[in-house]
Amino acid sequence: MFLREVGDDARLKKTFLELPVQLYASDSNWIRPLDNDIESIFDPRKNPHFKQGEAIRWILFSEAGEAIGRVAAFYERNTKEGEVPVGGMGFFECIEDEAAAIVLFDACKNWLSERGMEGMDGPINFGERDSFWGLMVKGWEFEPTYKMPWTKPYYISFFENYGFQDYFQQYVFVSPIAGANVTQGIEEKAQRIFDNPDYVFQHIEKSNLSKYAEDFRFIFNAAWAKFPGVKEMSSESAQKLVKTMKPIIDEQLLWFAYTTNGTPVAFFIVIPDLNQIVKHLNGKLNWWGMIKFLLLKLKGTLTRTCGVIFGVTPDHQGKGVESAIALRFREVARTNPFYPYTTMDMNWVGDFNPKMLRFVSQLGATNDKTFITYRKFFNPNQPFSRCPKVG
Repeated sequence: MFLREVGDDARLKKTFLELPVQLYASDSNWIRPLDNDIESIFDPRKNPHFKQGEAIRWILFSEAGEAIGRVAAFYERNTKEGEVPVGGMGFFECIEDEAAAIVLFDACKNWLSERGMEGMDGPINFGERDSFWGLMVKGWEFEPTYKMPWTKPYYISFFENYGFQDYFQQYVFVSPIAGANVTQGIEEKAQRIFDNPDYVFQHIEKSNLSKYAEDFRFIFNAAWAKFPGVKEMSSESAQKLVKTMKPIIDEQLLWFAYTTNGTPVAFFIVIPDLNQIVKHLNGKLNWWGMIKFLLLKLKGTLTRTCGVIFGVTPDHQGKGVESAIALRFREVARTNPFYPYTTMDMNWVGDFNPKMLRFVSQLGATNDKTFITYRKFFNPNQPFSRCPKVG
C-alpha cells in the first residue's frame, strides 16, 4: 500500500470524489454528495477556515494501483489558553481492511503532530459542524439528509481499535409536520408566548437577507458561541452563509423572533431536504444538473425539511420562545401551497445539550440517526474526558 497526496492534481481530486461511489455501490440508501460541496471545503478561496489553518488530503492505493481509501487532515490556530491543541481528520473512506485504515489514521496523526497538535477529532469537517460531521452508528435504514454523513458500519471498529474515544454524540430527530404528538405543556407554553405582546414572530424575506444575516449572527454568538469548539461568527461569515443558502431558501421555513423594540432573540433555520433531488444528480451540479434540479423542484419532489440550527439568546431561554417558534414553523409549513412538506429532520442535537434533547422529545420527534464525534490524544497518558454538558 502507498499514499498519494491529492494536492492540485485534477486526476487525484476526481479519484477522491469517486472512491465512495465504488464503496457504497450496494448501499441503496446512500446518496452521493455534490462534488462542489466537497471540493469547496478544500479550496482556500471558498473556505475561510484556511485563514488560520491548513488542510491536506491523501488517497491510499493498493500495490496494484487501485484506490482503496482516502482521508483528510486539518487544523486551525485557535486553541484557547489551557486547552490541548487538537486538530481534525475527516472524509475517511476505506475498504474493509483495518491495516489500510491504520495507514490513513497514521498519516493524519503524523501530519498533525508535526504542526503542534496533540490530538485529533474525527471524522469531522474543516468547517462548521452542520456539514459532514461525525461517524454514523445508527440509521442506515433511512436516507441521509443533506450534507449529513453516511459511513460504513465497519468503520466503527476501525476508529475504536485505533484508540479514538467517544467525545460526543449527535442525533437526528425526525417528526411529522402535521399530526406530531406534541406535549400539552409545549402547546401551552407556545400559546402564552403568541399571546404575549412583547414578542413578534416573522419568517424571512429574501429581499432583506443582509439584515437577517446580522440578526442570525447576533443570536448565534449569544446562544452558541459558548459551546465547546464553537467560535463567534463574524459579520463576513454570516453574510457569506446567507448568500450561499439563498438559492435553496423557502422564506416560510426560516423564522425569527424579536422583542417589540426589534431585538432579535431566536431563530429556527429550516431548509428543504435537498438530498431528495441531489440523489438524482450523481454528484454533478453542472448546467444539466441545474436544469434537473429546477425541474425536480417544480415537480414537488421536496417533501422533507431539514432543521439546520435553532437558537435562543440566554435572556429568553426557558420562557417558551423555543416552543412558540417551532410550532409557528409547523403551522405555516402545513399550509404552504407550493411544496407538500410532510416531515422534518432536526439535525445535530448534541448529547452535551440536555435541554435541547428534552425539548425535541416534547415535540413528538423520534431519534432515527446517531453519529459519534471521536477524539484521540497522541499521548496515551493524556487524560480523556467527554465533551462537557452545557446549560
